[in-house]
Order: sequence, then C-alpha cells, then structure tokens
Amino acid sequence: MKILVLNNDPAERSIILQVIQAKNHEMLACGSSLAAWEYLRAGQARFLIADRTNSDMDEKRLIERIRSGELPGPVYVLLVTSRAYDPERQAARADDHLFKPISALDLKSRITIGERIMSLGEDLTQARDQLESLALYDPLTNLFNQKAFLNTAQGEMERARRNQSPLSLIMLDIDNFAALNERHGWSIGDEVLKLVARIIREKSRPYDCLGRWQGDEFISVLPGVIGADAEKVAERIIKGVRSIFITAGQDGPPVSVEMSAGVATLFHVNPSTDLASLVGQARAAMLRAREEGGNQVFLAYL
Repeated sequence: MKILVLNNDPAERSIILQVIQAKNHEMLACGSSLAAWEYLRAGQARFLIADRTNSDMDEKRLIERIRSGELPGPVYVLLVTSRAYDPERQAARADDHLFKPISALDLKSRITIGERIMSLGEDLTQARDQLESLALYDPLTNLFNQKAFLNTAQGEMERARRNQSPLSLIMLDIDNFAALNERHGWSIGDEVLKLVARIIREKSRPYDCLGRWQGDEFISVLPGVIGADAEKVAERIIKGVRSIFITAGQDGPPVSVEMSAGVATLFHVNPSTDLASLVGQARAAMLRAREEGGNQVFLAYL
C-alpha cells in the first residue's frame, strides 16, 4: 500500500518512513497541501498521514477538501497534531489522531488500525456491489431477472418512441424442458438453462436487452429491428440451441434441446404502447409456435 505523508520535519519524516517500510508499505512524501491533493486526485494513495503543526493543511483546509467528494475514492486520514488539539471541535474530522511526540510503536498501531478499517470498507463495498448485482441478474443464467428486464426494456421503448424507430421483442421457451428435467434431473436442466443463456448472448447484439423471464422462458428486446430481421435473430438462437451437446452423466445419452420463439414487432412505438401488452403478444406468438410443433418462430406484427 502507498501511504502519503504530508510532513516538513526531517526527523519526524524519518521515523514515519521507518515504520512504513517495516510494514512493507511505500511512502509518498510531500511538503504542501497542493502536492498532497494532486497525489490524492490521481488516485495514487488512499491513506494520508498529515501533520497540522508543520504544514499548510489547516490554511488550505485540506481535510475539508478531501471530504468534499471530489476524489476518486475515500481517503483514510491519520492526523498528527499536538495534544492541545480538540478533534471534537473540528467540522471535518480526521479518521484517527496521533499526538506528538511521534512514537514509532504508536504510529505502527495507528497504521494497523487504519488498514483494518480500510479493508472493512472495501469488504462492505464489494458486498454492496454483489447485492446490487443480485438485484439485477438471474443467478443461474446471469441474464437480467424479470424486474430488471422490465425496467430496462421500458427505457428502450421510450428511446424508440422519441427516435420514431422500430422495436421488436422475442419470447423464447425450451420445448421439452419439463420432460428433460423428469428424465435427466434438475442438475442437467440447470446446465441446459446456462447453455441456452450463453447462446442467446452469442446470437444477440451487445446492446440488446436480454433476460430470463421465468422457468425456461427467456426474453429479449431488439431496438431498431423489425419483422423478418427480428425473426432471423430468433432463428439463429433456435439453431444454436439445437446444436447444444450435453450428456446425462459420463456415459449417458446426449440430451436433445429444442426451442420455440415468438416475435412481437412494432414499426413505431406510440405513447400509448404498453410494455406488458407487447410481452403478452410475444408470449402468445411463442405459444402459437409451440402449438404448431415447436422448434420454430412465429412472427406477429403490431
């Protein structure tokens, strides 16, 4: 870890350097608040040891500036000061305080505490990111879950309405999924769902909105695509699904997977166009494809 040190006393800086090196960290030394700010703004350090008695940090209101939210990430501030300093009276407080004279043992302890707090903050950030991801994505297929899909698809519809551009929605369903689960077990079924999701991603454009609707049903919105072009996308997906090769166990027979698709397509998205109705039309088209033998696409113009 790189630790930024704002201190203009050579003897104190030497003690700080020895402690930092003993903990296998790197010291970045600076003599002014402006230099410290440039290091922090560049993201070169997230741990600052700042001495208020021999620097311009109070004059330049460095801690207040750090807490303003202008930096790329949070910064842990260990403030070195005299015992007359009252941290409770400061509007923008440091994270910890080290009183003079500087003791190597005390400084080492303070750095260790700072490391633990920073690590905890990183763990919390990772946990928050994971929770946000879980709120958006289906954990098995890593496609949008139904709620996230609907939110994103609504935005695509609004964009198509403003741009007066076409839009299509594809609903897909695995024809023989129930029989596949009954014959080979849920673990094989889960593998099939993951493979189908991968094929849908491969056969779609990077910016298409893709989701797992429910069970073995998948859904996608294709901005700017209409009619036969949307039908071709669905056909590519179905062809890719037919090519899935997976066996039930090491010596088991190959599992055959087939899929039906329904396409609902709009030349223009009107203010009265309802997303739920569009989804319903695509699902009805998909059911029609299944009723006619499956493993095919049914196209509906709206």
